[in-house]
Amino acid sequence: MGRARRVDVGGMIYHALNRANFRSRLFRETAHYEDFLGIVEESLKFVPMRILAYCLMPNHWHLVLCPRADGDLSQFLRRLTLTHTQRYHARTRTVGYGHVYQGRYKSLLVESGRHFLTLVRYVERNAKRAGLVKKAEDWPWSSAHARLGGNPKQKKLLSPWPVAQPRSYREWLNQPQGKEEIEHIRDAIKKSRPYGSEQWLRKAVAQFGLENTLRKSGRPRNDA
Repeated sequence: MGRARRVDVGGMIYHALNRANFRSRLFRETAHYEDFLGIVEESLKFVPMRILAYCLMPNHWHLVLCPRADGDLSQFLRRLTLTHTQRYHARTRTVGYGHVYQGRYKSLLVESGRHFLTLVRYVERNAKRAGLVKKAEDWPWSSAHARLGGNPKQKKLLSPWPVAQPRSYREWLNQPQGKEEIEHIRDAIKKSRPYGSEQWLRKAVAQFGLENTLRKSGRPRNDA
């Protein structure tokens, strides 16, 4: 089965993510997380990008993005991952010792509205779901923390959502997410399949030639 086609159309929402090679750690201390976010800021100067949500975990990261123009998504993510790889090798003195990431980044289309909110909740709850913090907003390397308690610089990194934020955002964020809902997102990630309602999914698949993302497979891994 070949790779899913890349979709890189401006004005749409994407969930982008990547994981460290061999499940090693990308971020071991505060400075490593800060360096990555600094590279995100640098990349914005070269490729304008609306950052709607993010969460950096010890061995992987999630970004929810909305590019302004066609081609911006791949330019932004290539610059981000290449710069991070170069600085990671320099910092750890591992130049020539193999790949930092397990492969190319993944990116999948996301429907606006309810499915966008569900995905953001999934992304921002990563650290809480992994047992690293008691409340999602306590994880300092997430958009939830930046949005609810961050400094002006952290808040400036985030762009407005395409839909209204839930009225009780903090409470909504920390409520448990259903198993079926989580597995639906993870299955979409595994197959690089657009995430949204059935009607929207079929339309997106046909429009962008993503039929192979509808293939059936086994139970998704519980590791995202």
